[in-house]
Formats: sequence, C-alpha cells, structure tokens
Amino acid sequence: SSALLAIDLYAPGRATVNRNATERIMRHPLTILVLLTALLGAALARADWIEQSNRYALEVLNARSELQPEYASSFGLDQFDADVSELGPDISQRWIALNEKLVEGLLGNLATEKDPRVRQDLQIMIDALRADIASEQIESRHFLPYYNLHELMFRSFRSLLDPRNDRERYPAALQRLSKYAGRAAGHPPITQQAVARTTERLGEEALLGPYRGELETDLDNAARYVEGIAGLFEQAGLQGWQEDLALLQEQLEEYRSWLQETLLPRARTDPRLPAEVYANNLKEYGVTLSPAELIERGQYSYQLLRSEMKSLALRIADRRGWEKNDLLPLMHALKREQVPPDELLPLYQSRLQAVEAIIRREQLVTLPQRPAVIRLATEAEAAATPASFMSPPQLINNPGQYGEFVLVQTNPALGPEAVMDDWSHEAITWALTVHEARPGHELQFATLVENRTSLARANFAFNSANVEGWGLYAESIMQEFLPLEGQLFNLFLRIMRAARMFLDPMVNTGRMSRDEAEQFLVEQLALSRAMASSEADRYAFRMPGQATAYYVGYINLMRLRTEVELALGEAFDQRAFHDYILEQGLLPPQMLREAVLEHFVP
Repeated sequence: SSALLAIDLYAPGRATVNRNATERIMRHPLTILVLLTALLGAALARADWIEQSNRYALEVLNARSELQPEYASSFGLDQFDADVSELGPDISQRWIALNEKLVEGLLGNLATEKDPRVRQDLQIMIDALRADIASEQIESRHFLPYYNLHELMFRSFRSLLDPRNDRERYPAALQRLSKYAGRAAGHPPITQQAVARTTERLGEEALLGPYRGELETDLDNAARYVEGIAGLFEQAGLQGWQEDLALLQEQLEEYRSWLQETLLPRARTDPRLPAEVYANNLKEYGVTLSPAELIERGQYSYQLLRSEMKSLALRIADRRGWEKNDLLPLMHALKREQVPPDELLPLYQSRLQAVEAIIRREQLVTLPQRPAVIRLATEAEAAATPASFMSPPQLINNPGQYGEFVLVQTNPALGPEAVMDDWSHEAITWALTVHEARPGHELQFATLVENRTSLARANFAFNSANVEGWGLYAESIMQEFLPLEGQLFNLFLRIMRAARMFLDPMVNTGRMSRDEAEQFLVEQLALSRAMASSEADRYAFRMPGQATAYYVGYINLMRLRTEVELALGEAFDQRAFHDYILEQGLLPPQMLREAVLEHFVP
C-alpha cells in the first residue's frame, strides 16, 4: 500500500492520459498483479539502500554523540536524552580528531560500497565532516572561546521537552539538568567548564573576542532564557526539578557576571570577520559566490524587483482609490492594516487553507492529507530567533511529529515596546504562510518524514541555500495566484532577500556599518525598527553570511527549472518536478542538478 500511496495513481487533477491508463489497468487483474509486484519490488529496493545508508549515518551520529549528545537526541536518538556535552580540556582538538577518524572510516566504506545512491550519501557525509573539521580549525585560529550558555541551555531543554515528543522522554531532562548543574558524579558544572575553556586562552592577544553588540545582547537576554527553561519544565509537568534548576540559575547568573567583568572588556567593537572566517561561513551556508559577486548580483536583483513592486503599487492605489501611489508610502499604508492580536493566529490558519486550495487547483505540488501547524512564539523563543521560523520535527524514530510554523512578533532584546508590525498586517500573511508553511518549509520537512528520506540527505546535506532556496522558490510559484496586496508583499520578501545579498557582505567587508544597514532597511524597505535591528544583527553577529543563502538557493532552483523546461518542452509537469525536488531531500545544488537532469528528465 505504501508503494501505491507514493505513486498516487488516483490523485485528483492528474493528466487525462494517466487517468485513462488507470482505467485500462483496472480492467485487467493480471496487469494489476504485475504492477503491484513491480511497485513492491521498487519499494523494497529503495528501502534496502536507504537502510544501508542510514546504518552508516547512525554510526557517525552515535560516535559524535560522545561529545555532542544533545544534537543526536534532537534528531530522535533517545538513548542520548540524559547525556550532556562536556567542555573539557582540548575539546576543540578532540572534536577535530573524532571527525577525522570518522572520515577515514567513511572513505573505507566508499571504497567497497557498490550502490551509487549509498555512495552518494557517503560522499555527502564525508564532505559534511570535512567542512566541520575546517570550520573548527578556522574558529580556533581566530577566536577566543565563548559560550552563550543561557541560550544553549534553553535550546537543549526546548528540544527535549518539545510537546511533540513522546512524554516518556521527558524524565531524562531531570538527569540532563542534574549534570549541567554539577550534581551528578563525574560532571562538573557546565558553567565551570566554559569559564575554564575561555580562561586558558585569554592570554593569546591575537585571538578576537566576541563582538560587543553580540555579547551585550546575550547578557540582556540571559534572564529571558532562564525564565524560558522554567516554563518548559512547568509545561512538561515534571516533578523534582526546582532545586537543581535553582542551582543552575545561580551558576548561570555567576557566569553572566563573569562574562560582564572578564570578557566584555575583551569584546571587539568592529563586527567584521576575518576574510577567511567569512568565506568559510558562506561555504557552510551553501554559498559559493565571493562577497563581490554577491554584492553585484544582489544590487541588480534589488532594482529589478523594486520596479515590479512599483508597478504593483500603482495598480493597488488605483483599485483602492488612493491618490498617493508611491511605493514606500503605499507599503506603510498597507502595514497600518494591523490584525488584532487575538485574531492573528486564526487569520494565518485561514490563509493556509486558502493557499492549499490554490495549490490543489493549480496542481503545483502534492500536499499531505493532514493539516499543517502554526503557533505563536514564546518570549524565550523570540529572543533566540527574533524572526518567524520553522521548527523542524525529529528525523529519527519519528512518532508522527511534523514541523511547526512559529510566528514571532517581537524582538525582546529591544524591550517590550519593540513590537514588529511587519508580520501582523493583512497583506503579509499570504507570503509568510507560503514561505514557512505550504508549499514552503513545512511541506519540505513533512516530505523528509513521510518519504523516510535517508539521514545523509535530511541531516548531513543540510545547509541554508538548500532549505531557504526552496522557501523563496515556493513564494515565486504562488505569486500569480495571490491577491494584489499579497503579491506586493510576496515581492517584498523577495526584495528583502536580494538586499541581504549585498547588505550582509557589505557589513562584513567594512563597506557599510551594522547601523547603516539597519537604517537602510527602515528607510528603503519599510521595515519596523525592531525587525530591521534583528536583520542587522543577523548580518553582524547572529549568522554572518547566512542571509545571503536565501536568494542564492532561489537562483539555483530557478536556473534548474529553466534547464528542465528547455529539455522537456510541453512535456514539463511542474507538480511532478516539484514533487521530485522535495523527494531528493536536501541535496547540495550540484548533486540535485545531476539527479534532476540524469534521472527526472529522462
């Protein structure tokens, strides 16, 4: 039955030739038997190679859990739920040595493995481990060790106490808490270990401290994370955590004071990264262009999109009878159409239903039969990620979890008055739903779960260009079907990503300051001060280089689609194309292109 579901012979809206073929098949029982036998054989063959690939991947994840067990736990390996990372002496060198040993083993597997799909997955894992080795070496050469423990602790417990998890996993959080606080034998307090790792290299004057704006933001958010951890334990309904959490809170407060007294004076005032570090960041996020190339392409795309937006603004102003039709005043006018807070979540949910109806009607992509989830962010989540995001499901031993579109409306670091009006007005709800829910990220991660995508393609191949490129591409294929106001702010999201392509490298190469980037976003893109500040922080210290990956990934997919359309002509079926793209998992761009041109097109 799973094979039939995968083929989806009876999906409404398939081409007439497929429906006719189905009718002919149904008249011949022997044909049905042959078909089912072939489908079952194909499904078993697929299961065999994925099972073999996953065996290799699990060996790597299990080995790496020795130093980073929380990471393995977050993917669903519950045997590591109670374990915690340790920051003992030579942690950086031990991490490098561990990954080098794993690469050596995978190369041995590659030499004997025959299945080309498994070989491809082995190469994905080898490349990912080598990238981790290079990143650790580069970071160690340039930076003083710094751990934002408050956020790390919050993310650790949020992952384990996720309401989507099996509640039987929750008690492990008590053991994890005891170990972080140093109550468990053989586990010194995590704060003590972090101080030791920073202190032992404080004398190396050539090492760069954290950017001052980053450290000040982390210190300001510390209390929010601690409150967020307590809220997670209360929500989980666990007993007996209060004493250990009080101890950890006390240790974290002491750590915060130590950071303020010892590390803040060492913080750098210039957010710019060394050229080697920024180049490596871009590579890790899936971006192969140089900063100069990013700036050039981003500036061109920005102006092209601005022209399209101006044209739409004229049409919207004419339809509404507004005299002022300039782009920025019109955008501000539309942003004033704010949705009351208690009506915002229901509106996004209704937008999702409308978007799904369009997807089915236009046969854009195959949708799951179950609903997507949209929820509002907690204050601690907004502090950790001050922009709306997709919370992915666990990818191993998944009990029926799916991703969640988490709607963020504030930037807590700027205070209670810093509310983002960018995501709570009528016009933007279309575009954000398309990007974060369907046909964007929620569908992307749902496909990973439902197709049982190999761990190599779902985990080790992950980078921002692969993931965010699809989100931006999803906006593009929905553009023509949205109302005019929705189209305008759909383009607004695209122009913001084009702007990132030149703002991020300009900040990181010294051609623009972090504050100038924030001001540009407020004055030229009508962003709220709260959202513009979050954006500028992303370029300067949260994830330097990552913001460029959205438009780069989008360009890759649009270029690939053009190649396929040229090859197939009138035979091009966009739903089949989109389904195939999603079925490949998170393949790197070149591997995805090879798969599409060598297998999908023929």
